[in-house]
Amino acid sequence: MNKVQKYVENVLQPKLQGDGGWVEFVSLEDEKLTLVFRGECSKCLILHRCTDWIEKQIKKDLHKNVKVCAVRKKPYFQDV
Repeated sequence: MNKVQKYVENVLQPKLQGDGGWVEFVSLEDEKLTLVFRGECSKCLILHRCTDWIEKQIKKDLHKNVKVCAVRKKPYFQDV
């Protein structure tokens, strides 16, 4: 597991869960970070602000430039 994946799972997920959202790490290829957004995040009208914030947090904390590619999924409780 790489640093970015650990960061997403251990730092970002808990913050988004506080608002009813969920984020999952999918891949990191070059500087493209693909994340799946579920729960409240899947229908958020300002998801672009969150992805910008995620990019800034990763740059600040991990000193790595990434561009987030957001994939919206229906709320996780409907995936079953």
